Amino acid sequence: MAEQGVTVVLGAQWGDEGKGKLVDILCDKADVVARCQGGNNAGHTIVANGVAYDFHILPSGLVNPKCENLIGSGVVIHIPSFFSELAAAQNKGLDTTGRIFISSRAHIVLDLHQTVDGLEEVALGKSNVGTTRKGIGPTYSSKASRSGLRIEELDLDKWDQFEKRFRALVAGLKQRFGALLDSYDEEKELAYFKDIAPVVKPYVVNAIPWMNERQLENKRILVEGANALMLDLDYGTYPYVTSSNTGIGGVFTGLAISPFKIREITGVVKAYTTRVGGGPFPTEQLNEIGEHLQNVGREVGVTTGRKRRCGWLDLVVLKHSMMVNHYTSINLTKLDILDNLPEIKVAVAYRLPDGTEIDAFPPDLSILKKIEPVYETLPGWSSSIANLTSYDDLPKEAKDYIEYIEKFIGARIGSVGVGPARDNMLFR
Repeated sequence: MAEQGVTVVLGAQWGDEGKGKLVDILCDKADVVARCQGGNNAGHTIVANGVAYDFHILPSGLVNPKCENLIGSGVVIHIPSFFSELAAAQNKGLDTTGRIFISSRAHIVLDLHQTVDGLEEVALGKSNVGTTRKGIGPTYSSKASRSGLRIEELDLDKWDQFEKRFRALVAGLKQRFGALLDSYDEEKELAYFKDIAPVVKPYVVNAIPWMNERQLENKRILVEGANALMLDLDYGTYPYVTSSNTGIGGVFTGLAISPFKIREITGVVKAYTTRVGGGPFPTEQLNEIGEHLQNVGREVGVTTGRKRRCGWLDLVVLKHSMMVNHYTSINLTKLDILDNLPEIKVAVAYRLPDGTEIDAFPPDLSILKKIEPVYETLPGWSSSIANLTSYDDLPKEAKDYIEYIEKFIGARIGSVGVGPARDNMLFR
């Protein structure tokens, strides 16, 4: 991580690339760790001093006792989940006092939003997006329609205004969904907010001057991206995407970070490709290769518990991701999962039904349904690289695979993961 300024860590594929481990390592040197977008629909496990913490909404910098942590303006926050997660961390001995802050401009996820999320997925039937049903999408919808509730409004000094806007938001959703929301207890949730408001208040800051002050002091700031570029609302496989900007743009809008303070943008890339939920996946392998990647790679979501779809590495996706996020380096994870495969394929282009080849990721999902990946086949390595401690010790075939990826996407791979532990990250 940069000695001063801002380091950004972003998912470069469809999520679940293993961002948590890199963030965990970088947290040791960070003065501030910030989340810029998303909500508790993301998740990863961090192990510090032999203790495992499951983080979903909390920034990972909490494991560093000297680090401040910010949930930024672009994040949507389900308050019960925030306090539940905070209590779980504290019960494991983590001292979070005075180290976790919430932007006053962050939007509130209601229990009602979570109910609506499930109803919308059911209504989509076979075309469902595969959301985590955490209420993230409906909350961003409320935000975009200017009916959402912000953290700064949750204040007993403004209670009449909060209650009025809360009831208006609920009425609007009830008008849309009718009897499907009959089981929702409006008075119960409103009473919860009245009780919790004074508990929330000490965590709330005006994040713009808060972050600006730390930039002026040249603090080492780590931005922890959630989800990944191919789930970006604008640049992902729309509509099979999340509800926020998961790329570099979300960093600026979600945190008011100065672009001139950014020193590193690290894209985290799994050595193969996975995705959770619906949507196109050109290199998906519904065969023994897919099963190998899923089983050996332990591909089950931390937040959802769902098995991930698996396939070969898609360099068309990575090139697209690179052009949007402009990575200064790549962290390649889970390379050891490819151990002992006789050959490894990477997609380098897509072939259309008429034989035409394209090398740019198309925005039209109907085209993606018709394309056939064009693969380059590389030799595997007939040995285990798990638990190696030096990059130089990697087999030649593994290094060739790494260098092929670098050359294709035009970014240096600065670190390689060869196992689940902290010290299984090889830095070049």
